Amino acid sequence: MITKLQHGWQAMRSSFWFVPALLVVDAVVLAILLITLDMNVDLHLAARWPLLFGAGAAGARGLLTTVAGSMITVAGLVFSITLVALSLTSSQYSSRVIRTFMRDRINQWVLGVFLGIFAYCLVVLRTIRGGDEEAFVPALAVWAGLMLAFVGIAVLIHFIHHIATSIQASSIVSTAALETLAAVDHLFPEASGETERENTGGDLASALAGQPWSAVPASKTGYIESLDADALRDLARSLKTLLRMERGVGEFVVAGTPLISLIDPGDLDASTTVRLNAVYVIGRQRTVEQDVAFGIRQIVDVAMKALSPGINDTTTAVMCVDYLAAILTRLAARRIATPHWLDQGALRVIIRGPSFESLLGVAFDQIRQNAEGNVAILLRLLGALHTIAGATPSPNRRRAIGQTVDAIAEAAERRIASPSDRDRLANRLIQVRQALIAEPVSLVQTSRN
Repeated sequence: MITKLQHGWQAMRSSFWFVPALLVVDAVVLAILLITLDMNVDLHLAARWPLLFGAGAAGARGLLTTVAGSMITVAGLVFSITLVALSLTSSQYSSRVIRTFMRDRINQWVLGVFLGIFAYCLVVLRTIRGGDEEAFVPALAVWAGLMLAFVGIAVLIHFIHHIATSIQASSIVSTAALETLAAVDHLFPEASGETERENTGGDLASALAGQPWSAVPASKTGYIESLDADALRDLARSLKTLLRMERGVGEFVVAGTPLISLIDPGDLDASTTVRLNAVYVIGRQRTVEQDVAFGIRQIVDVAMKALSPGINDTTTAVMCVDYLAAILTRLAARRIATPHWLDQGALRVIIRGPSFESLLGVAFDQIRQNAEGNVAILLRLLGALHTIAGATPSPNRRRAIGQTVDAIAEAAERRIASPSDRDRLANRLIQVRQALIAEPVSLVQTSRN
C-alpha cells in the first residue's frame, strides 16, 4: 500500500494539474479571507491611504478585470512556451526526458500562479457592488489583486529565464543524473562489502531449475514501475513457500505471461494470484525511483542522439559520459542487493534485479558501439572507466570494467587510422589497465544526503 501511495504521489508530482490546482484553491481561499476581513472589520483604509485604497466600484472592477484578462492570457502563453520546449527537447535530445520537464516544479508553479491570480480576481469581482446597490468595495482584497499582478510580472520574467536555461543540454543531463544519483542512494545505501555474492543468483536459479515451479500470470500489460519488496517478503513468509521473480523492475510484462513463480503449486489459487499481482505497480512507462537503469538510459539516449549523423554533437556526448561516470562511480562503491532473501535461514524470495555489470553495460556499450571512430568519445570513455575502477576493490567489478576497456581497444584498433590518435588511445589504455591491476588508494565514500 505504501509503495502504491508513493507511486501515486510521484505520478501527481509529474502532472501539470496538481500544483496549479492547489495554487488556484489557495488563491480562492485568500480572496475569501480578505473579503471577509473587509466586510467585518472597518480598517478605514480608503481614508488613511486614499491613493492605494481609494478606488470606487467602477475603478476596482476595471483594475481586477484588466488583471484577470492579462493573467489568463499569460497563462496560455506559458502553456504554449512549455509545449514548444517539450517538443524541442523530445526531438533534439530524447522523448524520455520529457518527464523531467513535467516534474519541474518551477514550470508547475508558474502556471499555477497565473491561474491562481485569475481565479482570485474572479472571486473578488463577484463581491464588488456599486450604483443603486448597497456600495461595497473590498479595498484590501482589491489592493492585494494589484500586488498579485506585480508578482505575476516577476514570475513571468523568471519563467522566461528558467525555460531558456532548462532546455540546454547541460541542464537536461545534470537533472537526469541528479535524479539517478538520488535513486542510487535510496536503493543502495550500504557501502560495498562482499560483492562476490552478487553473482550467485544465476547459480541458485540453475540449482532450482528442476523444481515444480508454478507461474503466476500478470494481470495487465506494461512496464513494472515499482515493487513493494516488504509486501513480497511478507507474502512469502505467510505462504511458507519460495517465490521467484520472473520480471524485475523496469522490465516489460505482457498480461497472462509469468510475473512470479511459486515452488509449490498447491499454494497457488485465485486469491494468491491477486495478492502477488498487487505487489507490483505496472504502468505505461518506466520510472527512475526504483529503476536506476532507466535513469542511466535517459542519459545514454541523449548521448546517442548527439552522436547521430544528423546532429553530430560530440560535446554533448562527452558531457553524458562524464555524468554516467559519476553515477557508475557511486554504484561501484555501493553494495548491490543480493539476489535472494532468507527468513530465519529458509530461502523465501529469489530476486530479479540489476547488477553492477549490467548497469555498466547499459551505460557504456551503446555509446561505445556508436562512437567507434570518435577519438574524443573513446578517450573520455577510458577516462570514465579509470575513475570507476578506482572506486571499487571488487575483482568481479574490475573484471567487468576490464572487458569494457578491451572492447574499446578493439574498436580503436579497427576504426582509428591516424597514428597520432592511435598513440593517444594506446597511452590511455595503458593507464587504465594499470589502474585495474593496482589496489585502489581509497574507496569512494559518498553521503546519503
